[in-house]
Order: sequence, then structure tokens, then C-alpha cells
Amino acid sequence: MSVESRELSYAQAIQEALAIAMERDPRVFLMGEDIGVYGGAFQVTGDLVHRFGESRVMDTPISELAGAGVAVGAALMGQRPVYEFQFSDFATLAMEQIVNQAAKIRYMLGGKASVPLVMRFPSGSGTGAAAQHSQSLEAWLAHVPGLKVVQPSTPHDAKGMLLAAIEDPDPVMFYEHKLLYKMKGPVPEGYYTEPLHEARIRRAGEHVTIAANAIMVHKALEAAAELAAEGISAEVVDLRSLRPLDLSTLVDSVSRTTRLVCVYEGTKELGIGAEVSAAIAESAAFDRLDAPIIRLGGADCPLPYNPQLERAAVPQTPDIVAAVRRSVRARG
Repeated sequence: MSVESRELSYAQAIQEALAIAMERDPRVFLMGEDIGVYGGAFQVTGDLVHRFGESRVMDTPISELAGAGVAVGAALMGQRPVYEFQFSDFATLAMEQIVNQAAKIRYMLGGKASVPLVMRFPSGSGTGAAAQHSQSLEAWLAHVPGLKVVQPSTPHDAKGMLLAAIEDPDPVMFYEHKLLYKMKGPVPEGYYTEPLHEARIRRAGEHVTIAANAIMVHKALEAAAELAAEGISAEVVDLRSLRPLDLSTLVDSVSRTTRLVCVYEGTKELGIGAEVSAAIAESAAFDRLDAPIIRLGGADCPLPYNPQLERAAVPQTPDIVAAVRRSVRARG
């Protein structure tokens, strides 16, 4: 029997996933600053406090370190907390609990304990929130063994991957680009999950692979449509998961197209594109390359407040088009 889909925004899909998880499992509860009556900084939790009560939709004080510590402790005691950072940048205040506690406890206790915890991170630029509220720091946490780091780019994946993350026995860092919250797409009704370790090919192509994450997936699709008019067939791979990285999908794609452009909003140096590039360079796809790998990342500067400068600091669709043209014209 087919499952009905409706058009939901990314934010609505996340809220629906949270509601379903809380209805299915009384251990699931939400924590975060202003997520109760206010409905969250980006109105994602909405009216959930009225549906489930303040004991399960808990406003926390302005102390990310303390909130993250409570979440880790609750997970260790058998609960399933979902902790929302108001902005992903504020995870810097809770790195001790994330990196030294949540990520390490299963290993340090010989697998006899786990931390079934989800942390939600509204991230990225495009809202004029300036340098301390606009960063893309997902590569930081993807560097930490013991953490899973995912970045759904569609409402469908946001719901399915969040439900899977809440059920996962280990800590999952769930990144949500702020510009995606209002984006709409088909979302099945009811319960379903999406794997936390698989990339998706969003557009098939023959001449070049564009590996992208979060909002950059949509900019890459725009670029691919423009390039098609020039006779350049670009394949767009939505990474979805940064840790673990779905290397097999990337290797297969690059082996077929023989070119790779990595597009990501985080700072170019030491970002996720650097890892994708290195992984391909070490794989069987390397001998198939017909041109050097291109990394297209954010500028090496704090995110500006000025809208024009903010746009200039991160890749835009014309930048992707230009990078793909360079790749196709180049020779290895």
C-alpha cells in the first residue's frame, strides 16, 4: 500500500518527526533554549510544548555546556534526549560534553554503555546573523570518532533521518541549514526512517560529479540545470552524512564521470571537501580522473554581516557553474 505524501516545509518535517518520536517512545524528550512556549529560535518546535507538556519540551537556561551535560547524563540513564542549540555556533560552548563525554563513553566503558542522544544544530549563512551566528562547523564534529554527523537537504530526508537519529544507540549530530527551514517538498505521512550512512544522487550526469551538502545541494542542482544548456552533464551527489561518509557512492560516481567538484559552505581549508578529495585520491577512482579535483568552499574569513559580503564569502550558483566549466575544460 502506498504512503500518502504532502508538501511540508523542512521545519514542519522536523517538527512532525519530533512529534512522532515522542508519541512512539515516552523516553524521548526535547531540551533547548526557548523551545517551549516560544517555539524555538526558528519556530521549529512550534506548539509541541502544548501537546506534550513542559516535562518533555524543556526550556533550558542560557548555558550550552550545562544543557549538553544534562542531555548526556539523561541518555546514559536510558532516556532519548533531543537537545537543540539555538545556533550551531554555540556548540563551541559545549565541546567538553560533546567531544570528551558523548563521543567517548561507549569506548571508555568497553561498549557496556551508550549515549542515545541527538543534538540539533541550526547552521549556515544567508540570514544576516553575522560572524558568531552563521558558521558551518560540521567538519569540526565530523573529525571526532564516536559521533555521527548528518546534514539532510530535503524535508523528506529531514523527517526520516531525524527519526532514525533518535532511534540510534549513539550520539548523532543533526545539522539543519537555516535557509532550508522554509523550503517545501513531498514528505510521506506517518513513520519512516532514512539511513544515516548513505549519500543520494540527486541528479544523474556523465561529465562531472558535484559532491555537495546541505544548502549547497540545491545550488549545485541549479548549476547543473544551467550547465545542461551548454551540453555539460553534471551529476549531483548529496552527501547527507559526513560521518560516516558514503565513499562507495562517491567512488562509483567519480569513476563514471572522471571529474569531481566539491562544494561546501564551510571554510575551504580543512573542510569536508578536503576529506572528500583526499578519500577519492586514495581510492580506485583516482586513476579514472581526467582533471584535477576542485574544492569550492567558504572564504577564509569570518562571515560578514553585510548581505552582499555574506553572499560573496560562500559559494553561489554562478561560482559552481564556473568551477564545473574549469573542470570540464581541464586535462589531468
